[in-house]
Amino acid sequence: MKYFILISALLLSFSVYAQHENHGAAGYADSVNAGLIAKDTLKSSPHRVAMANIGDAHVHIEYGSPGVRGRTIWGGLVAYDQVWSAGAHNATKISFSKAVTFAGKKIEAGTYGFFLIPHQEKFTVILNKNFDQHLADEYDQKDDVLRVDIVPVAPAKMVQRLTYEVVETGKNQGQVRFSWENKVIKVPVAL
Repeated sequence: MKYFILISALLLSFSVYAQHENHGAAGYADSVNAGLIAKDTLKSSPHRVAMANIGDAHVHIEYGSPGVRGRTIWGGLVAYDQVWSAGAHNATKISFSKAVTFAGKKIEAGTYGFFLIPHQEKFTVILNKNFDQHLADEYDQKDDVLRVDIVPVAPAKMVQRLTYEVVETGKNQGQVRFSWENKVIKVPVAL
């Protein structure tokens, strides 16, 4: 009986690990961004997940990934000077397993809505308590826990599908990176 329980526990652990690992599995959007698919014809915005540890804090992001597909993104599909859900379908969710410093401000462990206000010269990055909403339909500024302006940089090459990354850059330091079309936003994260 002991062996049965031990084997069951090991199989369950492996199953959970495999499911967690598959969140970041390469898919259609990654293939388009890497140039493996020459023409992006998918009209939907696939659900994607980006995650990694920064120190011993797990950072987990869930979002819908729209494509450029020949459209004008900034000031077109995504309006300037208006709150945007920073993804497709639902508000982008970002979770921290423990308290972190995000863009220089202490943020408690938990899940938040990640929103952006694109401006021509800078982007306003927002963390909001209401993460469970369709796009920014129920967004209310009174629920903001963070607002900070960040100047975007240009990517090495055009990013066809909206992509988030969580990158550890040093001991207990990292970045959340948002990339789409000709803009990259890097938000520092530290313990």
